[in-house]
Amino acid sequence: MHTLIICLSILALLLVIFEETIHINKAKSTLFLGCLCWLIFYIFPESGFSSEQISESLNENLLEIASLWLFLMSAMTFVAYLNSRGFISSIVQKALPSQVSEKALLIYLGLGSFVFSSLADNITATLVSVAVITQLKVPIKKQLKYAALVIFSVNSGGVSLITGDVTTLMIFLADKVTIVSLLQLIVPALAGVLSLAFLLSSNMSGHVTLHTNNKPIEFEDKIIGLIFLTTIAATLSLNVMFQVPPVLTFLFGLSIMFLCGHFLSLPESNENVLNYIRKIEFDTLLFFLGILLIVGALKKLHVLDHIALIYQHLPTSLANYLLGISSALVDNVPLTAAVLKANVTMRPDEWLSVTYAMGVGGSLLVIGSAAGIIAMSKIKGLSFISYLSMFLRLLIAYSVGYWLSVLIA
Repeated sequence: MHTLIICLSILALLLVIFEETIHINKAKSTLFLGCLCWLIFYIFPESGFSSEQISESLNENLLEIASLWLFLMSAMTFVAYLNSRGFISSIVQKALPSQVSEKALLIYLGLGSFVFSSLADNITATLVSVAVITQLKVPIKKQLKYAALVIFSVNSGGVSLITGDVTTLMIFLADKVTIVSLLQLIVPALAGVLSLAFLLSSNMSGHVTLHTNNKPIEFEDKIIGLIFLTTIAATLSLNVMFQVPPVLTFLFGLSIMFLCGHFLSLPESNENVLNYIRKIEFDTLLFFLGILLIVGALKKLHVLDHIALIYQHLPTSLANYLLGISSALVDNVPLTAAVLKANVTMRPDEWLSVTYAMGVGGSLLVIGSAAGIIAMSKIKGLSFISYLSMFLRLLIAYSVGYWLSVLIA
């Protein structure tokens, strides 16, 4: 059974890596294999594993997953509403000038993607930023530079706030970092983005004209947007002051959104406001569920303890740096979960460097993050090979941000 579950876990990883080749959604494959692992535990238990012990381990695994799921569901529902109403795209387009130099646009896109991905999910931040890129009348090589910066910035923006990236949230929920300590990553993450913008600015000397959106934002949407921002602020402050779990604050904010949707007499009925839950990316949530079930099964078998070996042979900072680079090939969610379950002993400042590495390392390859996959599907000419041509510049920017995070923390 031990060998079988390890083989199933490796198969799940391969199916995730080659999702674009085999055309099987990773949510389907990981959920199937994750549930199968635990079914095998129950039906063919190894000696020393009683059904009560297996149930206790499964319940512990499901409790961790539930906290992550409910938090993400709440945040994604807010974003689904604001995105469907055109609120987010209107804000972005109103913030951009109608005409700007190509180099200045690098800064605008980098900073905009960085800030937006801290507040919303990476998928929405990427879609909005890519929409700006696709309207640019510039050569494809320059579009690819903008796309690379957006992918890197979106992933960088999420590392300093638990609302910005799943891996950051996972590390926070495991009590490895605090909300206040995460704020220390803003400077190194921003330094990485600006470094990449500088490296990409060569041969960017022209000007571009941007499409402007004059559509007014509805009053009701402004209220919901304000509730969303207030919920984020309350989530951070209440956790710092009273140790309120973030999931509780976000669920409370979601309930206020639903009530306001009713009393503000939105064009849609209250029933439709509730239905925005159906617009969130459930395939993403199901993928997390499947992956975390697999990682929980591996933890039960103590397989993940072997990850700690890299920390026995290398300095912790170097080991974290290399794990971040490897997340470009292996999805950062299972890799982060594996590190958390491997019982690796690190100082709080070293967990901060892990947070940066896992969040940003996937940017080195276009297949290494959800932002890269989405951008590749939207921008003509963006492929694994074309993105690979910018690997060295991406690696330099990642290295700048990572080693600065080590120094600051």
